[in-house]
Amino acid sequence: MTEPMTYGRYLALDTLLASQHPLSDRDDELLFIIIHQTKELWLKQILAELLPAKALVREGRLIEAYKNLARISRIQAVMTLSWDVLATMTPSDYTRFREVLGPSSGFQSDQFRAVETLLGVRGGGVPGPLTQQYANEPSLWDDANAALAAAGFAVPPEALAREWPQPYAPSQGVEDAWIQVYRDPTRWWDLYQLAEKLVDVDDSMATWRHKHVLTVSRVIGMKHGTGGTPGVPYLESTLKKRAFPELWSLRTQL
Repeated sequence: MTEPMTYGRYLALDTLLASQHPLSDRDDELLFIIIHQTKELWLKQILAELLPAKALVREGRLIEAYKNLARISRIQAVMTLSWDVLATMTPSDYTRFREVLGPSSGFQSDQFRAVETLLGVRGGGVPGPLTQQYANEPSLWDDANAALAAAGFAVPPEALAREWPQPYAPSQGVEDAWIQVYRDPTRWWDLYQLAEKLVDVDDSMATWRHKHVLTVSRVIGMKHGTGGTPGVPYLESTLKKRAFPELWSLRTQL
């Protein structure tokens, strides 16, 4: 006879709650592990939203993609707030267990790099299996530009057929096409709202990066990161990254 479903069985709590393995005797290490495990769970959900959103945009079903994109930006907001929890750990607290991390680093997160790759930020980091898989496909920005072209806008051919693994280069032609949407939002409402949903995601990612820099600076100062990165200087260099650059630059022309 099948046992009735319980809360613990449904959520696999025995496995989930047994998945934290501190290597030191410092209480703060458990917080450090849980914060990062939670981020990886949220990144898994972002990927689960990004993939159908991309497919819908590619098929021209823009309105149906709005829900996925809105959910992504809200997940990003929750992830940003979690830095405030980690910031309760002082530099002295972190120093007491940092050595057990060895060369491990969030810089090695394949899911985070895969999210960047799917959005349109390509290159850099430590590409894992997911990142390598998605790098060979059009990004969400490529899909959005294809939808723009399908609606009859003059999108430069080089923006529609390019080497997908290569970093995207902003195009004046792409900006000129999108600005037509912004100058007549009523006529092009589906594309206009898609663009704003994309800006929401980019905005939330930039906010996450900024809070990450502040938190790392607060906890380790200007020390090198555990993964061999320069730490804060490297993180600061990522602050200007934008997945949908023309949606930001076109605002100057409006």
